[in-house]
Amino acid sequence: EPYQRVLDPEGADFGWERRTVTEDELPAALDEAARYAFELATDVPVRALLFETGTAGAAGPQDCVLLLLLHHIAGDGWSMGPLARDVVAAYTARVQGEAPQWAELPVQYADYSLWQRELLGDEADADSVYARQ
Repeated sequence: EPYQRVLDPEGADFGWERRTVTEDELPAALDEAARYAFELATDVPVRALLFETGTAGAAGPQDCVLLLLLHHIAGDGWSMGPLARDVVAAYTARVQGEAPQWAELPVQYADYSLWQRELLGDEADADSVYARQ
């Protein structure tokens, strides 16, 4: 039976990994990581892997590749734009030695869900939009 489980953001573990690879190893490492099979009963359907390549300098590796892996249940084509925008904003802030500044979202998914239930009505009510559809 499907159900929604809301995780505390502070305690959510979404599979962050950091790996050091050579430039020659990078394509195979990305391919392997992208084939990860999410276990939806237990995994958060988002993973992030940072692949460090190149010669490390005083400040760390010269080149890094970030792979964000989302199960299709966690994102769709439309959501890739806002996700990319947020990743770029976070990266830009961190490069400048700052934390990203996020604006409060005007609507949460729970708000949408409540609105949808109100609009559709009760399935037991024969006059409801839900029952008619």
